[in-house]
Amino acid sequence: MPGSDPAEPGAQPGTLFVVATPIGNLGDLSPRAVEVLAAARFVVCEDTRHTRGLLTRHGIDAELLSLPAFDEPNRVAGILERLLQGHDGAVVSDAGTPGISDPGEQLVARAVAAGVRVVPIPGPSAVIAALSASGLPTGRFHFLGFLPRERGASVEMLEEVASLRASLVLYEAPGRVARTLALAAEVLGPRPACVARELTKLHEEFDRGTLPELASRWAAREVLGELVIIIGGRQAAGRWTEAQVQEALLRELGAGGHLKELSQQIGRVAGWPAKDVYRLGLLAPRPKPEP
Repeated sequence: MPGSDPAEPGAQPGTLFVVATPIGNLGDLSPRAVEVLAAARFVVCEDTRHTRGLLTRHGIDAELLSLPAFDEPNRVAGILERLLQGHDGAVVSDAGTPGISDPGEQLVARAVAAGVRVVPIPGPSAVIAALSASGLPTGRFHFLGFLPRERGASVEMLEEVASLRASLVLYEAPGRVARTLALAAEVLGPRPACVARELTKLHEEFDRGTLPELASRWAAREVLGELVIIIGGRQAAGRWTEAQVQEALLRELGAGGHLKELSQQIGRVAGWPAKDVYRLGLLAPRPKPEP
């Protein structure tokens, strides 16, 4: 990397510290995180202006290296070179824990593969903060990150996890939250859910209800701030047996229903992924046409 010090013969690799930073309230930066950031030879971040403000608040004057999400693959090599030269570095995101729907995942993977020691400095995480106060089951959860922008890909992802009993957690942007809630209601049915907005900030909000109720409420309001959506997992008692699904398919196909639409409708009620209902429907005998 230009401007880096020459490697010393036989130098041991440095350490990469993965440092969680505040998701809103600046008081959530831990004393250990401040200590590590102050001691690091360089700090890797999404936006140097944003991180410079955080570091200045704590009297830290560190060298900053930019690692935006759109260019992470191209910048990792230069950062890894610094670590292999024996320099300790830290990676942060604009908010929360690096690598969790933020840049840092590829850097950590490459560092581990190269034999660099990676040390987590835990702290704020929007996923955990939202889940802990949602009122929904926390013993098991499945994190989806952001749903794809394309409707078909989003439906496929939701159908893939529809049969899980674990709570589902996803991130969403303000302009897409109503659409995502409506789509989740369509695919998953009237499950209990919670929308968490502006976590740890002045206008922190938790809105609880069923997916259809939340979809209706959030469609009627102007939304600001990043959001986390938590959705209850499938209830064990609601899942149909294969025989029950086959019976419903035969009945509805006999009444002239179309398999693709039936797969989604029956899947939502039966607690089955639509693709599994569809495969079962392909094997079902078709009703004979009237003579």
